This record gives sequence, C-alpha cells and structure tokens, in this order.
Amino acid sequence: MPAGIVALLGTRGPTSRTAIARDLGLSPATVTQVTKDLIARGIVEELESVPSSGGRPARLLGLAGRAGVALGAKVTADHVAVVTVELDGSVRSSSSHDFDPGATGALDRLGQILTTEVAALDGELLGVGVGVPGSVDAQASGIVDAPTLGWRAAQVGPILRQAVGTPVLVDNDVNTLAAAERLYGIGREHSSYLVVTIGRGIGCGMVVDGTIYRGANGGAGEIGHLPVWDTGAELPRCTCGSTGCLEAYIGADAVLRTARDRRIIGRRDTLAELLQAATTGDEQARAVYAEAGELLGRALAGVIHTVDPEVVVLLGEGVDAWEFWQTGFEPSFRRSLLPARKGVPVAVEPWTEDQWARGAASLVLASPFDSAGNGGEQGRLVRARLGAS
Repeated sequence: MPAGIVALLGTRGPTSRTAIARDLGLSPATVTQVTKDLIARGIVEELESVPSSGGRPARLLGLAGRAGVALGAKVTADHVAVVTVELDGSVRSSSSHDFDPGATGALDRLGQILTTEVAALDGELLGVGVGVPGSVDAQASGIVDAPTLGWRAAQVGPILRQAVGTPVLVDNDVNTLAAAERLYGIGREHSSYLVVTIGRGIGCGMVVDGTIYRGANGGAGEIGHLPVWDTGAELPRCTCGSTGCLEAYIGADAVLRTARDRRIIGRRDTLAELLQAATTGDEQARAVYAEAGELLGRALAGVIHTVDPEVVVLLGEGVDAWEFWQTGFEPSFRRSLLPARKGVPVAVEPWTEDQWARGAASLVLASPFDSAGNGGEQGRLVRARLGAS
C-alpha cells in the first residue's frame, strides 16, 4: 500500500490525499495514516495548497527528492539499449552497447553491461527491467524463448540477478510498452487496451482489467504469428520457422522484400528509401504500405473480437510511415469489425528508440500496481527498495 502511494505520486505528480484515496481505492483515514508515516521517513513531503470544492484548501503531497530510479534494457539482435528512468517516467540517461546474442557467453556479456550501468547509480536503483523480442515464462523467473535472438530456454533472469545483485524483471518487449502505457499513457484512462507494434516484427501487448495478460506460458499477444495465408506457391517463411504468418508479409523485412521485388527501390536500398519514395508521391511505394495496412487491419479486427479492448495503441519503428499504412488499414479494419466494435479508437503515438528501454524500466516502476503478482518475489523486492513494501 505505501509503495502504491509512492508510485502514484511518482507517475501522477503532486496529488491530494483525497485523490490518492480515490485512485487507489483506499479509505481517507488509511491514506492519512500511511502518508503521515511516509512524511516522517522523508519519502513524501507536503507541498502547496489548492482550492477544494468545499471546506479548507487541500494540501498536495509530492515525493521528497528522488525516491529511486529504474534501469531498463531492451535486447536486440545487435545491441542493447539501456536507460535510467525516474519514477515520473522521465529518462535521465541513455546508452547503447554492441551485443551479439548468439555469441558464446552472451548472457554473461549482458550481465557485464548492466553491472557497469548499475554501479553508476550509487544506491538509487529500485531494480532492472529487461525487454526481449520473444516469450518469457514469467517476469520473476525470466526464462526466455526468442527465435530472433537464437535463444531457447535462456536463463536470462537468473544469470542477470546473479550478475547485478538487484531485482530483475524480464518480459516480452511489447508487454513492457503496455506496462509503460499503464503508468504514463493511455492506461491511466482505460483499464483494457491493446498495444500493437509494427516494425521488424508485429507484436501485441494485452491489458485486461488493468493487468497485462501473459497467457499460460508467457506467450500471449504473438499476433505476428497469426496464420493469414496457407495456400499458394513459395509462401514466405517466418522467423518462427512456419510459413504464412502475418509477420512474414508485413514485418519490416517483408515490406522491404516486396518493394525490392517490385523494383520500387534498389537491392541495397532500405526502408528509408522506400519511405522517401512514398513521401515524394511514388504510387507504387504507397501501395506497398497500403497493402501491409490492409492485412494488418483484417488481422487486428480478429484480435479485437477476441479481447474486446476499449482502445488500441499503435507504436514501433514502423509508425513513421503510418500515413501510408493507414490508407489500407482504416477501411480494412473497420469493414472487418462487428457493428458494435466499429467505433473502437486507434491511437498512433510518436516513436523514439528510447521507448523500448523505457518500457523495460516500467516493469520495475509498475511493481506497486502489480495486483496480479506477475513480478513475484522480484516485485516484492522492488517494493521493499521503494521503502514501502
């Protein structure tokens, strides 16, 4: 409970006791007693007064200085992005480290990277969050299957906890973005939503009743591997080893392959050249994106019918070309929805590379709100470090 109050002040900023009680579902008397203790311990302080609807002005409460930071690491096929994040979600620092996940001793190398970063924080650290492009059995244990990294039952959590000596939470990278939305984005206003990413892969984080839905084995949300085609010659092979997957048609490599095969861009050109062509009016380039958007729209409509979210958030490296995806996506998506679902909103948010790692840090910062217990013992250790377990 104290951890929830501290985290709320970190994510929402100065807040009155009345608002804290309402947002956390606590009685005013309980909030008064707990915040009194937090003030005495120097974690929380009283700030200015604000007008109230009746009676004396309400006093706002805020964090007293820095109550702690989280370290977030996003693991990719060629580097690790690391950020230090304050409780309010602001990124204090960021760095990037070369990394080969297929090399001998790769996890030891990852541990060395994080150990160096942890040492610079001088006791402020609440914990480390790690995002990976694959399935994770549980945030607390952190056993990873990630085909794009060449990892099978990789002992990410145990090895990193041994290396850095702090709580370590591990999850699918798109789930980490869903956790960030819970704290700092659309999850403040909606309890059930989808976070869908387009880029190298196609991913989906599912939040149901305020909790990330992870499935029986931590693999929920792998919509990039929905089978969308099962006939025809030479179906493209997906990174998962199957054929006909959504990702094999509209992931970054697939979009690039289509553009090259149609000779819209050269064999050595990249997505930057394709986007430039579309931006300058090349109708063939725009058609590549529109076709990808159409397929995404149909597939996502099926997910909407399954999960019934309040809203969908679109993120990822691919959103820089969304204006061209959207021409195919919007009519296909709406046409494929049941009448009662046709109005579901889709919010497209700006993207920066730091967001992956910031999402990973959110696994730590969301621990006080972890009503489902996804963080297990590691989450409890984070709450203890927050001074309020």
